[in-house]
Amino acid sequence: MNPLSRRSFLASAAAAPLAAAAVRPNVLTILADDLGFECLSCYGSLSYRTPNLDKLAAKGVRFTHAYAQPLCTPTRVQLMTGQYNHRNWKAFGVMDPKERTFGHWMSDAGYRTCIAGKWQMYSYNPPDFEPEWRGKGQLPKDSGFHKQMLWHAFHTEDKGSRYGEPTYYEDGRLHKDVKGKFGDDVFADYLMRFMEDNKSRPFFAYYPMALTHGPFNPTPRSSGWNTARLKNDKKYFGDMVEYMDDVLGRVFRKVDDLGIADRTLILYYSDNGTGKGIRSRLRDERGERVFEGGKGMTTDAGTRVPCIGYWKGVTPAGRVLDDLVDSSDFWPTIAGGCGVAQPNGVVCDGRSFMPQLRGEKGEPRQWTYCHYDPRPGHGKEDYTKLVRFARNQRYKLYDDGRFFDVPRDENEGSPLAPGSGGAEAARVRGTLQGVLDSFARGKG
Repeated sequence: MNPLSRRSFLASAAAAPLAAAAVRPNVLTILADDLGFECLSCYGSLSYRTPNLDKLAAKGVRFTHAYAQPLCTPTRVQLMTGQYNHRNWKAFGVMDPKERTFGHWMSDAGYRTCIAGKWQMYSYNPPDFEPEWRGKGQLPKDSGFHKQMLWHAFHTEDKGSRYGEPTYYEDGRLHKDVKGKFGDDVFADYLMRFMEDNKSRPFFAYYPMALTHGPFNPTPRSSGWNTARLKNDKKYFGDMVEYMDDVLGRVFRKVDDLGIADRTLILYYSDNGTGKGIRSRLRDERGERVFEGGKGMTTDAGTRVPCIGYWKGVTPAGRVLDDLVDSSDFWPTIAGGCGVAQPNGVVCDGRSFMPQLRGEKGEPRQWTYCHYDPRPGHGKEDYTKLVRFARNQRYKLYDDGRFFDVPRDENEGSPLAPGSGGAEAARVRGTLQGVLDSFARGKG
């Protein structure tokens, strides 16, 4: 149950096949915003068409048991640091200004680095709400990325639109008057220019998308784009999902056109489940049904997300795995694929799934752990409780003793009584209790 040691981290990186180890691959990490697993066709969605991500999954590896934190900042901090939130959580929308992230580490390793999309790691709260977090957090210029184009880089009331006619910070300059453009088009274009400028040397590009978070605005392909560009209506959510896929299709084609696909690892993930009130049609192992988003909730509706990895010539085509993945696993996966060592003295809670991306069995997780604390944070009054749980693909144990057989009780309405569920349930309960106990004692 101990986090990944430096020795095991280095051993994992060194175990890469020699042919792949001879190449320092580029890495393109994509993080969708508020998009549950039920929104992609390759995961069984019947409501939306996502041909570009479906094609990526058909060429690469798709994980069916990937989990995030229920809200964006907790996931983003884990993703960027490889650490569970109990180690470095400060407040919603705030990252410790001293925190080191994969941006810093990849830059230190000689990679050219870029971030484009959503930041939201500095001074989330307005002046009249918990002012102790006002003007605190990490600024984009200190994030470890050489190139930056980011929405929501400063104070909450200055954030502007992330979609139609967006407000964004670009390499030291704040843009507030961008007419006729759509946020993710601007971010993706910037990212593609970065890739083109750096196609002859290793780069690390991180694309935390604006899509598909509310407000639910028209996209350039929506009928309301020219007349109601900033109208907020849930009817546009489907357009937003499909436009996200369209934008990513352009990015994927750029990788191909630059001739760098065979040395570029692409990772796609989401920060939490779909927003509450968004109902999507889904066909999966339970049959055809309606699935409602549960952002902010610790059920699958708030935490189960898509996860796809592709590297031309490395990932086996169409591989589908039920291995567990969580947001802390991305840094060791990236580092393992690039031969970058874990920095001295820095704990890593994640486990690399790079072996699985290479077609090997690897050492899949037996459990994931969640320390979820959305406090404090303006506008998060509905999410006021610290919640901890551990789970595997089937069973989930909260630190208050509630124990669920998730496939049979997806909404977690009927906890299993102690001793019920048979021998397998008892064995897993014991394992998960050991995980919770270890973290509670500070041994995790």
